[in-house]
Amino acid sequence: MADHGFIGVFDSGLGGISVLNRLVGLLPHERFVYFGDSAHNPYGAKTPQQILGYSREICANFVDEGAKALVIACNTATSVAADILRAEHPELPIVGIEPALKLAVEQGGKGGPTAHGRILVMATPVTLGLEKFQQLARSCGSSAEVVEAPCPGLAHRIEQGRLEDEDLLELIRSLVGEHRGKVDSVVLGCTHYPFVRAQIAEVLGEVPFFDGGPGASHRLRDLLAREALLAPEGQEGGVSFRSSAQDAGTLERYRRFFEMRL
Repeated sequence: MADHGFIGVFDSGLGGISVLNRLVGLLPHERFVYFGDSAHNPYGAKTPQQILGYSREICANFVDEGAKALVIACNTATSVAADILRAEHPELPIVGIEPALKLAVEQGGKGGPTAHGRILVMATPVTLGLEKFQQLARSCGSSAEVVEAPCPGLAHRIEQGRLEDEDLLELIRSLVGEHRGKVDSVVLGCTHYPFVRAQIAEVLGEVPFFDGGPGASHRLRDLLAREALLAPEGQEGGVSFRSSAQDAGTLERYRRFFEMRL
């Protein structure tokens, strides 16, 4: 596999662009192709069988086009499909993303370790309900109290844009407002959520936030280096966007979100 190939990145919509921002910052010489499956958004409302089917099709298309690596920039799709895709494509470095719960436990909140503190995990109901997340939560349970906050509809609402509208703040307040002053840190367990970090902070107060983007980015860099697939430093990097949605405004919205500073 050539080091000048591209890296495929996908999500259920535009949420994975928060991960793409991290990837580009860490690997500026790489060429990325981002695919948002906005026609099927939100994955959090789909069955695991549907999510696996979408993920397989997207992965197969990237492989056919010569991708040298794949990033599943979606917590739900990672939980459902990552292990299966790795087994089906052993030749392809595949990086997933998961809620940054371990990092929240290690780094703590409110000025000190989170040991025996309370960590709020905001995620889709599918992500929280899968055994993969439950195992992760159990592994951290001796060091902190993990509080699950299913957020149905939030990713879909972020997908629509208009992040300053009052209805978005009201939705966040209805989902997690009861936890204000009761948690030590917050894990953003969906790649859409970093785009509304400020709104979540307005509802919950100033507590540390953690997301899986940085970890996934460093994991990809390590895999590419191990497989001698890092792009040459002289190569000009770049990003192109694709979507399963047919409306003209979707790709423009992707580009606008990519330009946001997280």
